Amino acid sequence: MTLTNSFPNCVRMPNQKNDARFMALALSLGRRGMGRVWPNPAVGCVIVRDGVIVGRGRTADGGRPHAETEALAQAGAAAKGATVYVTLEPCSHHGKTPPCADALIAAKVATVVVATGDPNPLVAGAGLARLRAAGITVREGVLKPEADGDHAGFFLTQTKQRPFVTLKLATTLDGRIATRTGDSQWITGPQSRALVHAMRARHDAVMVGAGTVRADDPMLDVRGFGPVLQPVRVIVSSDLDLPTSGKLARTAKDQPVWICHGAGDATRWTELGARVVPVALRDGKVDVTAMMQHLAQAGLTRIFCEGGGQLAASLLKAGLVDDVILFQGPKMIGGDGLAAIGGLGLTKLADAPQFTLREQRQIGTDVMQRWRHA
Repeated sequence: MTLTNSFPNCVRMPNQKNDARFMALALSLGRRGMGRVWPNPAVGCVIVRDGVIVGRGRTADGGRPHAETEALAQAGAAAKGATVYVTLEPCSHHGKTPPCADALIAAKVATVVVATGDPNPLVAGAGLARLRAAGITVREGVLKPEADGDHAGFFLTQTKQRPFVTLKLATTLDGRIATRTGDSQWITGPQSRALVHAMRARHDAVMVGAGTVRADDPMLDVRGFGPVLQPVRVIVSSDLDLPTSGKLARTAKDQPVWICHGAGDATRWTELGARVVPVALRDGKVDVTAMMQHLAQAGLTRIFCEGGGQLAASLLKAGLVDDVILFQGPKMIGGDGLAAIGGLGLTKLADAPQFTLREQRQIGTDVMQRWRHA
């Protein structure tokens, strides 16, 4: 008996292992742009022909050129007939740059593998439809959960008009951030503090409340990694009771300082070079929901909030905390120490914000945990 091929004219099925491998590379390229490309998403792209990578790129600092055009420029003529791996649906509209879908069509690529779709109403499936209409094979959903996580900040700006918010806490084993006298240096060790600087670099902005500015006079920059694109420093103050002689004021012209405030005269801060963002008050405090909408409209997609306790409580009560990163140092302070989070006014445990543990590891003498809002 002779066995024959029942499908003599079929095309070769995609190699799922290779798809995952090349998409993982594209994701790693895109992550290099986190904190550097807002208001655009941090996209990565890899172009493969005959099993060989001929082009790679990520969204450039500032948001353009886009990842696809960067990779196509590197690939040149080798892009013809190639397979393109991209972490987000290629754009299909004319903005400050031409559509990436058109660039892929013009390069005569054969296949485009996309991790996840773009919820931007100007794209939202139109990019993939344009590729298919041009005869390009499109495969979707390769490493989609990973891509959705990487693009969560951009997605939230499109669907809920707010950035992704990570709340960072550094506490003792009993959940305190300072002694009763305010002494807090250092609860965690040098390895944890270095990791925090790396986390700041992967966010568009670092945020603190006015109380933290008054108490600590923080710089809120990224140190220890050489020359980097510094994040925006956002201060939340209901009444602009802020020192104008501290580190943030002295460096506002060199590294962006944005002040989200309710009442008060912001003239002095604008003279110092800060950007002021007036926000309505609610119960005497900055309305954090309205504030996040303002920040999203200004282009921020990922915010790293480092406290203090009252700001953390306001964000939690408003349901605006997406991730919590908790560093716990090997100390205990006791009940007279300062709590990491202000009062939430809860009377029922069922109403408490709930999170799911996503990661846990030891950092020097500390323990780091990453929690995702349930």
